[in-house]
Formats: sequence, structure tokens, C-alpha cells
Amino acid sequence: MNHENNASGSVNRARLYQLVLFPLNNGATNVYYVLVLSYIATFGANVLSLGTLFASVMVTGMRVFDAFTDPIIGALMDRTNGKFGKFRPFMVIGNAIMAVSVLVLYGLTPLIPAGMTAARYAAFVALYAVWVIGYTFQTSCTRSGQTVLTNDPKQRPLFTIFNTVGSLLGMGAMQFFAPILAKRFEDGYSSAEFFSTLAPVGIIISVVLTVLAIIGIWEKDNPCYFGIGGDKAEKIRVREYLQIIRENNPMQRLMVAGAGCKLALSIATNTTVLCMLYGCMMGDYDGLYLPMMVLGYAFSVPFFLLTVRTSQKKGQKASLMRYVSVALVCYVGVLALLLLWGRGDAFTLSIVNENGLALNLYTVLFIVFFGVGYGAYYATADMPIPMVADCSDYETYRSGKYIPGIMGTLFSLVDKLVSSLSATVVGIAVGLIGLDILPTQYSPYTEGMNMVVIVLFCIIPMLAWAATLLAMKNYSLTGERMKEIQAVNAVRKDAVAKGMSIDEAMQTWQTIDQVPEQFR
Repeated sequence: MNHENNASGSVNRARLYQLVLFPLNNGATNVYYVLVLSYIATFGANVLSLGTLFASVMVTGMRVFDAFTDPIIGALMDRTNGKFGKFRPFMVIGNAIMAVSVLVLYGLTPLIPAGMTAARYAAFVALYAVWVIGYTFQTSCTRSGQTVLTNDPKQRPLFTIFNTVGSLLGMGAMQFFAPILAKRFEDGYSSAEFFSTLAPVGIIISVVLTVLAIIGIWEKDNPCYFGIGGDKAEKIRVREYLQIIRENNPMQRLMVAGAGCKLALSIATNTTVLCMLYGCMMGDYDGLYLPMMVLGYAFSVPFFLLTVRTSQKKGQKASLMRYVSVALVCYVGVLALLLLWGRGDAFTLSIVNENGLALNLYTVLFIVFFGVGYGAYYATADMPIPMVADCSDYETYRSGKYIPGIMGTLFSLVDKLVSSLSATVVGIAVGLIGLDILPTQYSPYTEGMNMVVIVLFCIIPMLAWAATLLAMKNYSLTGERMKEIQAVNAVRKDAVAKGMSIDEAMQTWQTIDQVPEQFR
């Protein structure tokens, strides 16, 4: 794969190793996505005895704090341009903050005596708040760093597949190790020892992935790749966020689409939901969870390839809409199957029993509908991330400002808000059927739990995908449109490098028809 560093050309291409390694930053943060967002409500309620509703609602309520930290950190990133680059410092600092806060949260807070309830509440909230800051530092780099990695319309879709692979390495590793570790402890996911053991495992995985990601962006984290103004640092006031959102229509639509994709993924893969489905309803969590997870990942592989191929040919918008539609259609089948559950042994998931293979027609149909649907939506779940780079380039084209930090944290704010909303939705849903604590793999079935699973596992994700399709219908940054935007940005950058002011360059070249042939 060619590498091109040419200030006077419209195409900035990345080397293959850069495309492979930098997306591992998403894998590094997804380790914490599972380690914290998938388990913190269970930890707070079952280990610290803080109460199911508080532990769940607090995760969402803390996003009010995020509303202040995200724009501040995004603006700080856009002003950063030191010897260590613009993005690498935030990756290192963010990972360090998360590691320390998680170690203290999961390792030390259970040591607070049960009678000191106020101290447990205070430590839980404070440490979670610190973790949020670190998470913002590092996650914003995945989105904003793409702008310097490559602007080649053929390469950017590849970021999706490498980003998904990185996500799998992080999220998949944690989802694989967690149930194995849980078996070692009598109380499973409700055991304090489970969390104190899982935390160091996750931290080590995340640190390794972060180091690899830093290697991937090292060469590109350089002022010559920053927008059209060279080493000029943008000083955007926080209040200008609203103006940017209002005038950047593609970003508005992408935020809705990203929220829809993330909501579907975060609720349908929530540990409590899966415990209720495979354990409480189907009665065989240990025999179903890992096989279904592996099957889902196996089905996602061909969809990764299909999404990239479609993106390269027809643009990322077309690819996202096509495969979200596939997921929506398949989950109609999953919904129908779950509505039939409980009408006899033939309507229960079964893969193996004490006599060996025990597949029934219900299970085969579930595997087909769930596998294809999961593969499609897992392949598209992170697709909005490389599209943030398109919206950032569009903002440079529209206003002349290179503000990847702000664009990344705008998207990150929605991403995290929706991710945390899943914990609250699950907590409220469980509370509605009269449970005081979140169910684990060992919990008995409770009346009404099947309807909770149907709503959380199927209906909410389907509504989220419908919102994604509606938002993307009039998304304007098609593949052809991005080629035009990159060409205009390139000729402006060349003019600025030769001494023209940014304002003059913006006024001189506004459409593709004005761009010389060598920049197209």
C-alpha cells in the first residue's frame, strides 16, 4: 500500500501497518467499555450493595458531567501541538487515568466496611467520574486521529474493518475471559474477587493495545497533516460547539445514526440481558453464552468484508444503510422466536446436553436469524467512527477550521451517553418485574422476565436501527461528494503553504470546478 506525504496533493495515504495498528486504540478503550459499562451497575448493586436503581441510573446521570468534560477536552486537543504530537499525549494520559481509577474502584472500594454506606456511595461516584475523564481522553483520539491517518476514499472504509478487529481484540477478549473467571467464584458476577481479578487482566490488554496504536499514528501525528493551515492551532470557544452542530448537518445526522447503532449494540450485548436470556430463560448460560458469542463473531466476518467493499464502491453511507437494514429484517425473525418461547421443550435453545449434540429446529432458526443479524449490526456498529473523519473534513471545507478534537468529542459524547443509557434502561426494566438486584447467570427465572428480554434484546435495537436509517437517508457526504471536498481542501492547503491566508484560499476555491486538474 502506497504512502503519500505531499502537501500539494489531495490524497494522504497511510501505510498498511498504520491502518492496522492505530484502530487498536478503539480496542484499548473497548476493554474498559466491557470492564466498566457492562459490569459497573452489577458491581455497585451486588458487591457494594448500593441498590439496583441507584447503580444503574448513576451511570447515565454521570453523563451530565460528561457534557462539561467532552467539549473542554476536545477544545484542549485542538489547541495541542507539542513535540509528542496532538493525539498521542491524550492516548497515554487517558489510558493511565482509566487504569488507576478501575484498579481502585474494583480492588479497594469493596474493602470499605458495609456499615460505611455513605463512603461507598462517595467512592463509587468519584472514581467513576475520574474514569469518565480518562475515557474521554482516549476515545476522542480514535475519532479525531483518523483525519491525519488518511483521507483516501478507498482507504477510509478499511478503517472500519481494522477498527472492528481492534474492537474484537479488546471487547471480545474481555467477553471471553469474564465468564471463565466468573466460574472460579461462588457468587459469579456478584463476587468482589471476580472484579478484582478481571480488572488487572483488562488493564494489561488495554495497555498493550494502546502502545500498538501509538506506534500506528506516530508518523502521522505531525502538523503537516493538520487541516489546511499547517501547524496553526485552532482556538475554538466551548460555546461555539452549538454553532458547529447547527451548521454541520452531516454531523447532526451521523450523531443520530451513531447513537442508534451504539444503543442497539450496548443493550443487546448487556451482560444482564444475556444472563436473563441464556441463563434464566433458556436454563443453560454456560452452554449457550460462549457458543452464541463465537457464532456471532463468525457471522460478522463476511459482513466486515462486505461493508468495506460496499463503502469503497458506493460510499460509507450506502454501506451503513444496507447492512443496518439486513440486521433489522433478521431481528424480526429473532423477535418471532422469542415470542414463541415457553410453549414446550421444542421452543427452547439447546445445543448440547449430557447425551451430546441436542440441536432442535428452534435453535437452528435462532442461530440463522441471530447470526446474520448480529453479523450485520456488529459490522456496522463502528462504521460511524470513520465517518466522523468525513464530517471533520467537511467542517474544514465549510469553515476552514481543523477541529478534529471537537468533532470527535461531539460524537464521543453521544456515544457514551447512549452506552451508559443502556445500563439505566436495563436497571429500570429489571426493577419493573420486582427484582431488587440485577440477575446473574445463576438467578432463577422470574415472571415477566421473557418480556423484558424481548424488549431489550429485540425491540429497542430494532427501533434504534430504524432511527439510524431515517437519519442517514438525507446524509450528504457520499463517496463522490467526499472526493470533491478533499480536492478543494487540497488546493486551499497548497495555497496557504505558499503564503496565501486561509480566508483568501477559502474565497478563491469553493467548488470542484475551480480546482486544477492535479488536485482532483
